[in-house]
Amino acid sequence: MGRILAIDYGQKRVGLAVTDSLQIIANPLTTVHSKDIFDYLINYLRTEQVDAFVLGYAKQMNNTDSESMRYIKPFANKLKKTFPYVKLIYIDERFTSKIAQRSLIDAGAKKKTRQKKELLDKISATVILQTYLEQKNNNVI
Repeated sequence: MGRILAIDYGQKRVGLAVTDSLQIIANPLTTVHSKDIFDYLINYLRTEQVDAFVLGYAKQMNNTDSESMRYIKPFANKLKKTFPYVKLIYIDERFTSKIAQRSLIDAGAKKKTRQKKELLDKISATVILQTYLEQKNNNVI
């Protein structure tokens, strides 16, 4: 069984999280500059089996696409073309940044640590991945 890789795509940075090989636990992986994401993924998939990408889908409160979908959709299309053998799953990413910020506060992270955007991005990816795993385990998806 391969891993599941979650992607929190942003114009500047991409947060990544990954499951263990049994697809049970979501762990933060890294943050990569957007321009380097495909090089990173190509290298990662050379050494790790990935069964699916879970991509954050940016929605507004009224359930319509948010403005950031205009750069997420082209990324998703390129992802499908580059890795046609890896399943692509969208997960609603509303509130993931707030949940990630809250988890840092609850963990006792100092203000300076909480202000690191790279850390917030990979924790947001972890929240997206955890959401997917919970929905999958509860047969919601």
